[in-house]
Amino acid sequence: MIPTPGQPKVHYGLGAVNYHSGETVVIIRRRKRRPEVAELLQALVDKHPTGTIYVAWDNANTHQDDEVEAVVRAAAGQLVLLYLPTYSPWLNPIEMLWRHFRREVTHCEIFETVKLLLEASYNFFNRYNTNPKDVLSIIGALPS
Repeated sequence: MIPTPGQPKVHYGLGAVNYHSGETVVIIRRRKRRPEVAELLQALVDKHPTGTIYVAWDNANTHQDDEVEAVVRAAAGQLVLLYLPTYSPWLNPIEMLWRHFRREVTHCEIFETVKLLLEASYNFFNRYNTNPKDVLSIIGALPS
């Protein structure tokens, strides 16, 4: 018999990037369900208490639910959801940043513990939040 590990410890990153400033908001959680999506939207509203926030995202079933709608309603018009066409990740700027994240942080890397992986993940986003022009370059939003 060959011993095998139990269920893998999975974590998901949920995030948003400001197309104009390059600022990111990212949360990493054990699940990627409706409550976590609602938590991300609430984090956006908390971070930007004034002005209108436009969120471009896909039509994933986790994006349509009473918890998400409750955050949108509570934001009283401040949060506008823009649904992208199905199968069009190139239209969503955060997808380009996730690709860059995978190349820089997780590609061909083995982490001894989940804690070290999470630390590397947070370090990536903290580093880029101090250099938002780099984020704008990655997502193709730098003015020409």
